[in-house]
Amino acid sequence: MVNAYLLPIRTAALLFPLLAMLLFVPTAIVLYRRHGVLTGWRGLSFATFLYYCLAAFCLVIVPLPSRQVDVCVRYAAFGHPQLAPGNTFSDIWQEAKGSVSLNALVLHNSAVLETGFNLLLLLPLGMYLRYHFRRGFWTTAAIGLGVACFFEFTQLTGLWGIYPCPYRLFDVDDIIVNSLGCAAGWAVAGPITRWLPTLDSIDVRALARVPVPFGRRLLALLLDAMGFSFCLPFAAGLWHLLGGTTLSSAFLVGLLVFLVWFVLAPWATGATVGKHILRLRLVDKDDRRPAPWRLLLREALLAIAFVPVTFVAMLAVIVVAVSAERLVAAMQDLRLETLVGIVEDRPGEVAFAAFAVLISVAIPLGFLLFARLHNRHLGLHELASGVRNVALPPTRAATPSAPAEPDRAELAGAVAVSSNPSDASP
Repeated sequence: MVNAYLLPIRTAALLFPLLAMLLFVPTAIVLYRRHGVLTGWRGLSFATFLYYCLAAFCLVIVPLPSRQVDVCVRYAAFGHPQLAPGNTFSDIWQEAKGSVSLNALVLHNSAVLETGFNLLLLLPLGMYLRYHFRRGFWTTAAIGLGVACFFEFTQLTGLWGIYPCPYRLFDVDDIIVNSLGCAAGWAVAGPITRWLPTLDSIDVRALARVPVPFGRRLLALLLDAMGFSFCLPFAAGLWHLLGGTTLSSAFLVGLLVFLVWFVLAPWATGATVGKHILRLRLVDKDDRRPAPWRLLLREALLAIAFVPVTFVAMLAVIVVAVSAERLVAAMQDLRLETLVGIVEDRPGEVAFAAFAVLISVAIPLGFLLFARLHNRHLGLHELASGVRNVALPPTRAATPSAPAEPDRAELAGAVAVSSNPSDASP
């Protein structure tokens, strides 16, 4: 029986890195907006919660039947759900075979062990709901009931229609036991979490040190770069439809999109799209909305740092997409003598390519390292332009009467919070 539970846990361990990569950016956005910071403790708490959710779901569906198996025939008995509450006690007595000893009724009774595992399945969920999400008992009980029903209906529907018939039994007792386990987890979390620091107190201390965390600024920059790159093809298509054919006019179209995204939009609204998403605002030395020339200088320096590496990455993606099969074939037959021959035949081209890659990677790394090591956490583009970030209050701290999007008065309050020069952020 233990091996039957270890397989789903190992399966979750294999799937977790992929799921974590897919959810990292949206999760970081939500946490930065709600709490203003993504501390290591909160990140670890959420990562373990994510793995637990994946493992719990795998315990419900794994192992999956082979496609060659006729589940409607092999698991025909599971087509009739068990809807009688308390049937578990009958299973326990049946497994005991009439014996009233401790071994027969508890220690060596597979029905008891299965019920215990069902109780433990959602016990961590109750603990997470109390500690990480700060939910009350009745909310936790309702969520536990909903998750238990979801698990059982997943089994009843054959993994929501993927299999024509259920390959696991729908048991109403499992819903009851799972729900009780979630409620028990909430109760157990009370005394346990008293020994742990609250996540909110950790956030407050982190924001007191650095009101605008480096990761928050970097994520906003990543979102802006992605948004800008997404808009370029549409602008190029519009330019082509309007009859544009020259390379110079195409460059002007790209420059126009750059100016609109990184200069005109923040000048008019106080922030770029990425910074709006992360609840950041740009201000000058006087804590006012920056002048266009300051924004232009700031973004031009950022472009010098990050455009080369972006161009090299895009070029590499294009080369791989166009000639993937040829590259794979060449890598299979690649030998050291072949590499040496290429370098000897075309030393200039090889040296230039290596230098271009090295510079395109070294410049942005240098920018990031400078900002991390600067005594006021300012980047070269902030020092030259006099434009820096300030953070708006986290949405978790907002009162119900507060407006959905802060106005200039709220921005002034956010600036006052980060008035300490050592906390100024790029």
